[in-house]
Amino acid sequence: MPKMKTNRAAAKRFRKTGTGRVRRSKCGLRHGMISKNRKQRRRLRKAVTVHDHQEKRIKKLLPYG
Repeated sequence: MPKMKTNRAAAKRFRKTGTGRVRRSKCGLRHGMISKNRKQRRRLRKAVTVHDHQEKRIKKLLPYG
């Protein structure tokens, strides 16, 4: 059986935590920072965990870990 290839698009967007959950960064932090307030920009910096119904599909794309 050959090794399963990692989906490179998913590897750039998601990463696994130590407990096996999948984390992603929030959108909306690329441009247009002047129109967003400081509190909103600070919240966008933090990564969040992926929803449960999407986590199983993403883990198939990331065979490592």
